[in-house]
Amino acid sequence: MLIIGKVEVEYEITEVPIQGMDCADCTRHVQHALARLPGVESVDVLLGAEKAIIRHETGDLDLAAIRKAVAEAGYAVPAETLPKDSPTQSPGFSRQFLILLGLLFGVVLFAAVIGEGLGLFDALTARLPWPVGLAIVLAIGYPVFRNVFKATLRGQVIAHSLMTLGVLAALVVGEWATAAVVAFFMRVGDYVERFTAERARQAVKDLNRLAPQTARVIRRGEEVVVPIAQVQVGETVVVRPGEIIPVDGEVVAGVATIDQSNITGESMPFEAGPGARVFAATLTSLGSLRVRATQVAANTTFGRVVRLVEEAEANRGEVQRLADRFSAYYLPIVAGIALLTYLISRDPLASVAVLVVACSCSFALATPIAILASVGAGARQGLLIKGGKYLEILAKADVLLIDKTGTLTLGKPRVTDVVTLESLLPANGLPTPEAYLLQLAASAERYSEHPLAEAVRAAASAQGIPLLEPQAFEALPGMGVRARVNGSQVMVGRRNWIVSHPEHSKTGIYSKTEDLQARGKTLLFISSDEQPVGVIAVEDTLREEVPGAIRETQAMGLRQIELLTGDNPRSAAALAGLLGIPYRADLLPEDKIAIVKEYQARGHTVVMVGDGVNDAPALAQADVGIAMGAAGSGIAIEAAHIALLRDDWRLVPQALRIARRTLGVVKMNIGFTGLYNVVGISLAAMGLLPPGLAAAAQSLPDLGILVNSSRLLRQK
Repeated sequence: MLIIGKVEVEYEITEVPIQGMDCADCTRHVQHALARLPGVESVDVLLGAEKAIIRHETGDLDLAAIRKAVAEAGYAVPAETLPKDSPTQSPGFSRQFLILLGLLFGVVLFAAVIGEGLGLFDALTARLPWPVGLAIVLAIGYPVFRNVFKATLRGQVIAHSLMTLGVLAALVVGEWATAAVVAFFMRVGDYVERFTAERARQAVKDLNRLAPQTARVIRRGEEVVVPIAQVQVGETVVVRPGEIIPVDGEVVAGVATIDQSNITGESMPFEAGPGARVFAATLTSLGSLRVRATQVAANTTFGRVVRLVEEAEANRGEVQRLADRFSAYYLPIVAGIALLTYLISRDPLASVAVLVVACSCSFALATPIAILASVGAGARQGLLIKGGKYLEILAKADVLLIDKTGTLTLGKPRVTDVVTLESLLPANGLPTPEAYLLQLAASAERYSEHPLAEAVRAAASAQGIPLLEPQAFEALPGMGVRARVNGSQVMVGRRNWIVSHPEHSKTGIYSKTEDLQARGKTLLFISSDEQPVGVIAVEDTLREEVPGAIRETQAMGLRQIELLTGDNPRSAAALAGLLGIPYRADLLPEDKIAIVKEYQARGHTVVMVGDGVNDAPALAQADVGIAMGAAGSGIAIEAAHIALLRDDWRLVPQALRIARRTLGVVKMNIGFTGLYNVVGISLAAMGLLPPGLAAAAQSLPDLGILVNSSRLLRQK
């Protein structure tokens, strides 16, 4: 909602599928047409997803107006506009069709080369009347000429405008055979660009094919198959062996093996039982499930992945913006070169060749295709990248800031040491004093909800130690718990709380814990009937892949890595020392934001890795925020620029690799296109590249960009 003075303006989002877009130039025309509609605040037109995302004033836009604006731009909205959750479909190209097109291209190119070299075009032009030649040219190039004519009436210059001008120039000087060859290669270029766009859309199509279309829901005691859009939150969905789970939810009955690689990128199967969280678009086997739906349709984790992959190209980096600005000046520059060529050489065919060879969408395609390839490849590996600009920024990052709990560690404390006084004897049939101490502490903590209490109970359970029923249980915030266990008053908590009792100070138990404290572990002191009996040490578990991932990140040249945590300095120092990185401890969320700003003020590009909840402000402030464990977490996805769909730190250096490779491919695409066009225009201006060959050559940069960018789809 936007408030202007006392007038409140509410906005809503409308998504509309668009047909007929083949290149980035097409998206600009659609965007300009829709942006002129009244009430429209912003428009993003996505080539990969074949749709427009329109942000407009609520209730101030109708489909008829959208259809008209898109049609006037030369494109179309499908007769039956698909709902937001339905994947758009576009025509594909079979392998046989492409082979046939390639053979035809080769035959005509060979004929053009021989014809130009032997002067056969001149002989053909002399034998056939000019009107017949004109009819041949129009028949070959009619679809392209029609689009150029419509664009010209709207005051627009499109990529084929230059080539059409070249065809007209050839006709004017009587070279209709040359014009026909140019028109043929215009059509070939159209198919090449459409094929290139189809390949760019492949990542989105691959994801859309995974989307479940129906669900088996229990209604009024019966199983009913309904379209996925009709499933409601809270309903119970039945999933049989070999079926795709249609919703995000919680398993309420059944056990099954689930392949979650579509969502998390994890290749190992997951054993799901009652209470387990499952995700839409994952595949079940070896069992059936009943799942209570918590998220449905576009709100599922899979739906968010598809939406963000579709929209990733809308967030363009500086390289893309430079390419867009260059494209705006490119056509006038080429037209000027063609005019200058004619004034100097007085050779109209050389001017025609200049116009024809420069008529390529490759500058506009150089970045989007690479971005879409990387975003799609990242999504399949468990990396959700929100836009191309974040890949570009990440590739230039030189500072990495890391949260501790839930990021470097699992966020689940575990018992590592149990220390008892020599005077404590086993009791209740337990074999050792340590087992008896665990029983006392776990029984006293039996009804505590504190994470440390859960760790103590888990340790007792792992050793098969039975818990006793506590009486007179009392939880004291910031101190610990007190309860009567087996007739004794047991206290579990902080050292200061235990030491505050004078009778506890005479024990030597504290001298036994100095090493544990030095290693940054959290200590729980236990007393029985006001006498200290031991200490239990607890620590958060470091993710096993973290040390290797940190070393890998450092080896990639990103050496300024710092640990930021709200934990105590001893705990932070122990973990930072293990990883060989500096640290700052006792930090509040606002402190982390200040540190990010501090680095940014010094000219650094900052990446922040956090768990996406308490670190959300710092994630948003960083140049690139990376959230751990984003599957199912809307907060993480909203706050971060890149989200890891599984808790695996190896994805952090992988994100860096993808970003750097993507930026390298984009620069290579732009460099190749620029060099190719400079050479092609130079040869054409010197009369060394005749119009026929120039028409064939103008499609090659698009193919080069496609081949180069396709390497990003194979990232491992």
